[in-house]
Amino acid sequence: MNTLSARRLAIDTYQEHVAYMRHDCPVCASEGFEAQSRLQLVAADRTIIATLNVVMDNLLRTDEIGLSEAAWRALGATEGQQVAVTHPPPLTSMRHVRAKVYGHALAPAAMHEVIADVAAGRYSDLHLASFVTACAGDRLDLEETVALTRAMVDVGERLQWPGSPIVDKHCVGGLPGNRTTMIVVPIVAACGLTMPKTSSRAITSPAGTADTMETLAPVDLPLPLLRQVVERTGGCIAWGGAVRLSPADDILIRVERPLDLDSEGQLVASVLSKKLAAGSSHVLIDIPVGATAKVRTEAAARKLGDRMVRVGEAVGLHVSLAITDGSQPVGRGVGPALEAHDVLAVLRRHPAAPEDLASRSVRLAGEILELAGAAAAGTGQARARQVLESGQAWTKFQQICEAQGGLREPGRAPHRHVLTADGSGVVDAVDNRVLARSAKLAGAPKDALAGVEVHVRIGDLVEQGEPVFSLHAQSPGELAYALAYLESVPPVFHIREEE
Repeated sequence: MNTLSARRLAIDTYQEHVAYMRHDCPVCASEGFEAQSRLQLVAADRTIIATLNVVMDNLLRTDEIGLSEAAWRALGATEGQQVAVTHPPPLTSMRHVRAKVYGHALAPAAMHEVIADVAAGRYSDLHLASFVTACAGDRLDLEETVALTRAMVDVGERLQWPGSPIVDKHCVGGLPGNRTTMIVVPIVAACGLTMPKTSSRAITSPAGTADTMETLAPVDLPLPLLRQVVERTGGCIAWGGAVRLSPADDILIRVERPLDLDSEGQLVASVLSKKLAAGSSHVLIDIPVGATAKVRTEAAARKLGDRMVRVGEAVGLHVSLAITDGSQPVGRGVGPALEAHDVLAVLRRHPAAPEDLASRSVRLAGEILELAGAAAAGTGQARARQVLESGQAWTKFQQICEAQGGLREPGRAPHRHVLTADGSGVVDAVDNRVLARSAKLAGAPKDALAGVEVHVRIGDLVEQGEPVFSLHAQSPGELAYALAYLESVPPVFHIREEE
């Protein structure tokens, strides 16, 4: 058996397992390995599949195999440990992907075989891209979407909780600053329901819920601690990547987002598989609709929502829909720390707290209470508002943060620049996508303090030279980068002159 000495190269390849060998390594020569070959690596009791990159200089010795950070963690190797290197078993499930490429529907058994191989890391990025492309658009029918959802759940961990109902919510995204989860969870938990919320980090947005929550409390919770937090407080706001819920979905997203391919079936399976795996029984789906949101028309929202409900019924989830306004950012902050400041202001009932964030959170919390039978029809929002305004939600949020590792205050970025109105009139439109991109170019979410602070809303009357939004950055260079981008595009806020 061919063995090589493990070497940690500390190269970030995100979630992709990459191995590195010298071009003149004897194992390369004997096995016929070349760049982009797939390798099976075994160290002690762990096995992974990795993609080979060939090194042309003296970075490695001929008896060493270098590992990226993702591969190192997955293999559980130690420096110098002997790693067995072989060809992986044939990837037989690719025949199903090829069939899908040619227009054939995937039966549940075929879908399960594909997803099991995806979760096990047997698919290269090229294989993953072919599967994602074959499923893009409307190429997954209802039965395939149900099969994909079930397969994603089956190949990962599945949480179970005592009692019922177990509630959750999800927003399909595309709306900057929409950090309602961090207010909804403590409201709902304070009403006696169980809401174990696992959230994502940002992939293409300036912040995910986990990024924002992490500025206030730890979110990387191992499964035993997550259970402890929920049992103690009734809820949590944790990073889903720390617990192995629907792991195939995380792998597919890594490839799907750079391709910028939209698949309604994969979106539905992605959302509902994670809710089912987290042990939820009742789920509220928030679908913001707006010209520059992810979902642009109410008809598209109804179509997506109908599939969510039907797939939910098939896999045993009670799914309800909230079609909401996606015309402009929610709250004032866009970026982890700025959004956290908004959340704290709402929970602490600060007089200057953004009312749109509070009202949106109250609406969603109220609908969850009614969905789960914790409030009579038509009374949920009033109950949620009372819990927020009485301070019960703030108390519950503090309990959740303390159970997760302690509450802390978010900071402020050292560099800021105010952008002003080009003319006088009424704000009648906002480009959410340009606003979100400017926050990312300023450094969010990697720099937690970076982002955008919004000063006006649609319908506001502004004068020329009045502040409309501010950029926040950790460094002058990042601030300049975001400003240069904004100078190259039309104004984020469209101002209509008064007649």
